[in-house]
Amino acid sequence: MKKLITIIAAVCFAFSYGQKVSDYKYVALPEKFSGFKGDQYKLDVLLSKTLKQKQYVVVSGSRSQWPAEANSNPCGVLNADVINDSGFLRNKIILEFKDCNSKVITSQKASTSIKEFLEGYQDALKQALVAIPVSSPKEIQTEMVIQEVQSTNPVMEVQVEKVENSSNQQLGKYSNGKIDLQKIQIDSDQFILVENNSSVPFATFKPTTKKDTFKVKLKSGESTIGYFETGNIVIEMPKGGDDYTKEIFILK
Repeated sequence: MKKLITIIAAVCFAFSYGQKVSDYKYVALPEKFSGFKGDQYKLDVLLSKTLKQKQYVVVSGSRSQWPAEANSNPCGVLNADVINDSGFLRNKIILEFKDCNSKVITSQKASTSIKEFLEGYQDALKQALVAIPVSSPKEIQTEMVIQEVQSTNPVMEVQVEKVENSSNQQLGKYSNGKIDLQKIQIDSDQFILVENNSSVPFATFKPTTKKDTFKVKLKSGESTIGYFETGNIVIEMPKGGDDYTKEIFILK
């Protein structure tokens, strides 16, 4: 007689309905802030110091350097960025916090009349940080994936109950020979591809009106399209201008 065992496992993907910055304990800082070429004017030092004063635990953007608690639930880690938004006459920045699905949790704009870059950018960041509350961590809701294990004698079969979606494609690991990605289902129509050592999705897929074809947002912020082809995932990667290259990620 076959035996059916159901195992519920938490996949590291959060549903950020109504989430606030203060709900998070960990904040990851990137190696380089967006729009700054060369000098970051010690904004990383200022941001890290202020967040720690507000009782956040600041970690590296590289997941391999995270503490065990953060690694076990990467969607409990918020991703911070300081974006250079300067104009001709004023130093301006945008302080942005995103969740593990690249959804913006909060975005604070600030500017300063101080024209010197070091003092000016730091003054703008200090203004933006005023609005960031003290950390008061809450449990981040995660999606559950159900695994059904059917055992027979003498052979045991392992089956994963797929989330029903329009494409009915498999969850699992995909690779183009250079990058290994994990496919994680968000809901019946959306999914993400995640690298092992990154807290930011490699690509986020949202449905279109055409079956098995998706709008794709890459971690670089660029938008493109992706689709399933003979069980594999294909992304049309932007090369600049109107040129694209076909990148095939094969199910492993």
